Amino acid sequence: METLNDAYKAHPLDLGDIIPIDFSSSPAIPDSHSWSEPNDNHISSDDSASSVPVIDLLDPKAKDLISLACQNSGAFQLTNHGIPLGVIQAAEEEVQHLFSLPTEQKMKALRTPDGATGYGRARISPFFPKGMWHEGFTIIGSVSQDVKKIWPDDHARFCDRMEDYEKKMKILAERVTEILFDLLNVPEEKRKWVDAEDKGTAIQLNFYPSCPEPNRTMGLAPHTDTSILTIVQSPSTGLQLYKEEKGWISVQPHPEALIVHLGDLAHIISNGRFGSPLHRVTLSETCKRYSIAYFYSPPIDHVLSPFVTEDDKSAAQFRPVTVKEYIKIKAQHFGNSLSFVKI
Repeated sequence: METLNDAYKAHPLDLGDIIPIDFSSSPAIPDSHSWSEPNDNHISSDDSASSVPVIDLLDPKAKDLISLACQNSGAFQLTNHGIPLGVIQAAEEEVQHLFSLPTEQKMKALRTPDGATGYGRARISPFFPKGMWHEGFTIIGSVSQDVKKIWPDDHARFCDRMEDYEKKMKILAERVTEILFDLLNVPEEKRKWVDAEDKGTAIQLNFYPSCPEPNRTMGLAPHTDTSILTIVQSPSTGLQLYKEEKGWISVQPHPEALIVHLGDLAHIISNGRFGSPLHRVTLSETCKRYSIAYFYSPPIDHVLSPFVTEDDKSAAQFRPVTVKEYIKIKAQHFGNSLSFVKI
């Protein structure tokens, strides 16, 4: 059976779109990373709109609050999520350790043009004329596969901690997905993939170095995720969501929360009811920023379609599509992808 790695292997990148610049030797922003428009354009000044709701997962009203958040913005923060603080802190330590290594050591795990895992620039890089002030490390499947290239004899702690993190995130992602399915009245037979072992999951480790002129470049350019949902651990500010008529909204991370936002696949199965928020990451002149994103999707051969009951007032807005096919569409059309499955 094909895996998420296989799906991305079919859409190779140019090597130039994979290799990051050496940020430690860049005292000024090179032209390759200087964006024509400052990234603080259209920042909302409306305090009431500037926070993504914080929801206690143990609150009896949590499901209703999640429903409202999914319809309003497609994003929320979760407390009492069940992930021990020690697991989160251990993963953060490993991320900081990894990205603190010399460039030549990280380059040993550079992604291949047809690869999906390892060290490199954001996979969305080819869709933008300028580079991003960002380094990434992607894990799909075996944690040790690429880490061994960096630490041949000293990778056990990293692997153990990230595997523990991944297991805990998988449990939380399944729990939140079941809540989404309850809200959409998805029948049991349409949920069976949640119990499958070969789901399309990935961990993206992100590093945003401090930047001499943060308003002239971008940490991560505007995009939506492909996933059903993405769970983000980010102890610092920088993540922004775009809302129509309000502009970019800065997410203020709650110290005990994980950020959850939906992806395009959730937008499809909800028949457009739930949002797939456009988001980006800004930079700091003085602070290094790190984050961990856990992407959760069905197996790549799973067929997704809007769940529309006889009581719904509107017909299906999207045609059936497999995860693999949608990954192909996104690799070709990026921001316009949903229009290619719209009826």
